[in-house]
Amino acid sequence: SFQMQLRPQRFKSVDSGRFAVLAPPARKLAAPLKAASEGSVQAAEMDERIFAFNKIVIDTVYDIICFLYPVTGSKRDFARFYVLETVARVPYFAYLSVLHLRETFGDRDPNLGEKMRTHYAEADNELHHLLIMESLGGNSSVIDRTLAQTMAFGYYWYVTAVYAVSEQAAYHLSELIEDHAYNTYSKFLSEHEAMLKGLPVPSIARKYYIEDNPFMFDQFCTVKDVDQDGNFSQRRPQLETLYDVFVNVRDDEREHWKTLCNLVQYNDMQGVENKNVVGTKAKPIEAVSP
Repeated sequence: SFQMQLRPQRFKSVDSGRFAVLAPPARKLAAPLKAASEGSVQAAEMDERIFAFNKIVIDTVYDIICFLYPVTGSKRDFARFYVLETVARVPYFAYLSVLHLRETFGDRDPNLGEKMRTHYAEADNELHHLLIMESLGGNSSVIDRTLAQTMAFGYYWYVTAVYAVSEQAAYHLSELIEDHAYNTYSKFLSEHEAMLKGLPVPSIARKYYIEDNPFMFDQFCTVKDVDQDGNFSQRRPQLETLYDVFVNVRDDEREHWKTLCNLVQYNDMQGVENKNVVGTKAKPIEAVSP
């Protein structure tokens, strides 16, 4: 039926006793990725003026959130992550809005479809981060919801305008956000490991990471380790406590960061493989062509 086509059925695995799911074929090592890994493609740098301005914007937003939501090791911390996730998922909507408009007006770039699918998968991943924080009570205060949604609304239009003018600059904004997110979750995990390991896995986290078809999950993991056959490895999360949930949320943010680094530096989601991804560097003004 049509419904079955939209939501592929799971089949019981005789070997492992676990549910097998329909998933996208393993990605192959792309030609641009091979070339970049071999050093024949140079990573692009950002005009230091744009780099500095982006950093001011993101650091200011992040510092405001940190000031309003200091980490205390209590349930109040989940409100902080709710606000962060509400804002962090907005850029992927902005990218999709601009790309969809370009497609509507006749843009038939062969890479556009893959970008749109990946950005949708990234937005879906961030949505589930948000749902996890909501399940932990992060959105229980109307003040927190109002603040998060107001920031997200304004940031959406800002990113949309930037992306329409410069994809590289817009991707760099999100690269900075995802780097902040990864470091924030890493610090939270190290400082509150015992508390998190004493709490159960929310049902929405188990559904997303374990039970759901992994097609969307695999779609946003564009920069993974590569085996000898040129296949990207597939990440399959394991969840026992809330600590494991936050480990996977943190690792998701790193996946987004790697994809964004490749888009900024190579205009390709698979610009370089996992071990070679580094943050974007600023290009001195004197080196920027007039």
